[in-house]
Amino acid sequence: MYNISNKYSKLSSMEHENFSKRVKDLRIECGLTQTELAKRIGATQRQVSFWESGQIEPNIFWLIKLADFFDIQIDYLVGRS
Repeated sequence: MYNISNKYSKLSSMEHENFSKRVKDLRIECGLTQTELAKRIGATQRQVSFWESGQIEPNIFWLIKLADFFDIQIDYLVGRS
């Protein structure tokens, strides 16, 4: 099993801030509440709230779910494009 250092497994602080803002902006742009978005992607409202406030980082599973739902690239979600 590979051991990836934290600098590769975590979003940078700038990417994390961009992610939080972009998820919230996309959700609002679609006219959804946190609860509605959570139901549509199979998450909890608490997860969405934590993502938007920057309290937790999503794992790759949730990044893919969000990117697919909003029909965007993961790079955009994490502020890399």
